[in-house]
Amino acid sequence: MSSFKQFIFQRFNTLGSLFLIISISLFLLMLRLKLTESFYLLFLVWNLFLASVPFFISSYVSLKEVSKIKLLLAFVLWMLFVPNAPYIVTDLIHLQNSPKTLIWYDVVMISTFAATGLYLYFISTKDILRALSVQFGSKVQKRLGIVIPFLTGFGIYLGRFLRWNSWDILQNPTGLAYDIFTILVHPIANNQAWIVTLGFGFLLLLGTKIYTQSKVLCR
Repeated sequence: MSSFKQFIFQRFNTLGSLFLIISISLFLLMLRLKLTESFYLLFLVWNLFLASVPFFISSYVSLKEVSKIKLLLAFVLWMLFVPNAPYIVTDLIHLQNSPKTLIWYDVVMISTFAATGLYLYFISTKDILRALSVQFGSKVQKRLGIVIPFLTGFGIYLGRFLRWNSWDILQNPTGLAYDIFTILVHPIANNQAWIVTLGFGFLLLLGTKIYTQSKVLCR
């Protein structure tokens, strides 16, 4: 309990800003539901929950010291879910179904959810890399810091365009492995996969560096 209290006070500003942006996102969605009497876009709540899973995992390994084996298991589980955080950015595609009278409202609302997802990604990535650095050294941290954004970008492609979910690695591992193998051995035929992977990878890499530097300057 004492370590949990210490974690709360150490991360008070971060948790406070996270609570605020989540509250704003949910308020905008609830207001839309009330005005339109439609449950369209309610899936954003589920996507936001999935985006929070890697944050809970990274917070756990930050909250208490864990063995190397437990940290590796936590990292693998984290890696499976972390694409769900920036994935919300791709929900902007649903603007094509928005009525003209609500298009700008939906732009703001979905963008708020997307910003929340990105924020969760940056926080959890920083936490998991810090935990890995403590257990395995700074070289591992630096290398994974470059690899993770591109793996995340690839995960976003699998989710948005091939409609795979994080838990499909258990439900349908053969089908998932086949699609990944096909992309790897036929890169030209699957150029969209690489465009999405590299595009999101570079953006997330840059965003992570900006977030990390901003936190350092604010100390």
